[in-house]
Amino acid sequence: MSVGILLITHPGIGTTLLHSARRIMPDSGLRIRCLEVPLDADPAPLETQAENMIDRLDEGQGVLVLTDIFGATPDNIARRLARPQSVNVLAGLSLPMLVRLFNYPDGDLGGLCETAITGAVRGIGSCEDQ
Repeated sequence: MSVGILLITHPGIGTTLLHSARRIMPDSGLRIRCLEVPLDADPAPLETQAENMIDRLDEGQGVLVLTDIFGATPDNIARRLARPQSVNVLAGLSLPMLVRLFNYPDGDLGGLCETAITGAVRGIGSCEDQ
């Protein structure tokens, strides 16, 4: 058993990042799904769909939900589904965050949250730093 991963994003973002991460790390072993939220969508049915996806992904180790923009509709949907100890939500999804998670498919929920944050932070650099 491992932690499930659910990406909840604006259209085109989650699937593109997931496709790119899988090209970089084809055999990650993560159970990961993506729900893209149309810009004009009613959030209520999408919240139900996301909850069903979380239920299918959770094999007892929990689910890490990653969203693209803090405070946007995908993030608001995810935050309504957060559950202490079983569903953690992080905003700011990026390719470095996702690739780092692909390197640790057997981590626990708390550890994967930290791994995702580390991947995101370390994925930021400045041209002046070189």
